[in-house]
Amino acid sequence: MKNYWLLLPIIFIVILSSCRDDFDTIPSNGELTFSKDTVFLDTVFTNIGSSTYNLKVYNNSSKDINIPSIGLELGEQSNYRLNVDGIPGKTFQNIEILAKDSLYIFIETTIDITQETDPLYTDKILFDNGINEQDVDLVTLVQDANFLFPSRDSEGIIATIPIGVDGNGDTIDVQGFYLDDDTTFTNEKPYVIYGYCAVPEGKTLTIEAGASIHFHSNSGLIVDKDATLNIEGELDNQVTLEGDRLEPSFSDVPGQWGAIWLRAGSKDHNINFATIKNASVGIIMDSIGSNTMPTLTIKNSQLYNFANYGILGRETNILGENLVINNAGFSSLACTIGGIYNFTHSTFANFWNSGLRQFPTVLINNFFTYVSDGSEIVETRDLVAANFTNCIIYGSNNIELIVDKIEGSQFNYNFKNNLIRFDDFNNNFDGIPEYEFDDITHYQNNIFNEDPNFKEPFENELIIGEESAGNNMADNIAASQIPLDILGANRVTTPDIGAYQHIIFE
Repeated sequence: MKNYWLLLPIIFIVILSSCRDDFDTIPSNGELTFSKDTVFLDTVFTNIGSSTYNLKVYNNSSKDINIPSIGLELGEQSNYRLNVDGIPGKTFQNIEILAKDSLYIFIETTIDITQETDPLYTDKILFDNGINEQDVDLVTLVQDANFLFPSRDSEGIIATIPIGVDGNGDTIDVQGFYLDDDTTFTNEKPYVIYGYCAVPEGKTLTIEAGASIHFHSNSGLIVDKDATLNIEGELDNQVTLEGDRLEPSFSDVPGQWGAIWLRAGSKDHNINFATIKNASVGIIMDSIGSNTMPTLTIKNSQLYNFANYGILGRETNILGENLVINNAGFSSLACTIGGIYNFTHSTFANFWNSGLRQFPTVLINNFFTYVSDGSEIVETRDLVAANFTNCIIYGSNNIELIVDKIEGSQFNYNFKNNLIRFDDFNNNFDGIPEYEFDDITHYQNNIFNEDPNFKEPFENELIIGEESAGNNMADNIAASQIPLDILGANRVTTPDIGAYQHIIFE
């Protein structure tokens, strides 16, 4: 009882606090400031929702204020959506901002271009009205597209396509659809693909120069047995295959879609002047097909930003020229389970910076493993050829080339006039025959651990500069067979190693 008097000051303070008028507000007087005067929601495809963008509204005065109204100029008819102070809607009343404080507004949109006369869609966020009215512009460019979806049955179940069997013999399916016949994707407007688009047996998918193909999450392209993919890009009219998020913040994000899977038994694939980016795997190529003709010929093409592999070859036959691959969570190029691989004037780099990378830029082996009755089984296949001429093999790790041989099958490989990063400072590879770089049977005129002088490798700019160790060091005979680099520059007289002739950086 005698200590009750100690509570009196606390009670007095609480009573005074409850009587303060700190939270009384005055009307806004038109002096709000904003983090930007225009919110660009970038480009979206028709009927596909945008990312969420934000606008910050500041009250720089010393008074708590009340904004009588915040709303879209087009009102309920607007294609924009707002979230103010955690409340979704298109119009809001009596929004308070404390003195020297701020407020976030989040903005999204979904637009049907068939309902709009102008692909540049605009609106405004209005703050207050009359003489105190302020506004912030909203701008979005809307692109029309060809949309390809899996079908649904009468119960709404999405169609699937089989891609294999599991360990129990059950079929593995993915959501997707088959093209009906020989098909051409034109350059008239972009294609947006949901699920896996499959080219059926015996048919051909042709993609015209200038075409743009966009894949939704968990989507991709599958080419079945005896089917063919032809990508017919041109130097100044390339084909692009990437995800369907067009905002700049997604421009270099790996893993946005699945892969281009050229399945066992597919044949005669040709890819020219294409850019493939931001998938889990750029290209998976299966089956040897023919020992005399490449199953996949890929030239003048760039592959960037993959969660796993740029190109994963599995006992197949690939010919590559003027090919550039960079930035993969595993390997940029994996030539596995044997096969035939011939690459000339190509640049294989890996400057992955989204986590620890344990695989080299280029991986070559002649085996695969699987588990049977609880035991790991290793089987080998013939590596008929793995030839690299006038190529750059480089990256941010010390060891960027692994040649992994298991006895039991052919293992033929050759490296000639390449620039390779292989800095074995711990001597872990001493005594392994595949890394005897003085062995002229397998290695001729290669340069090790010198600077390729890439322009901006972490930005996928792999053109080389005038200080590159590969300048004028390429094999002339091979260069004469590929006289132009990936940008169309002549390389016959003084050929440089890699896909690019060097330039002088500004």
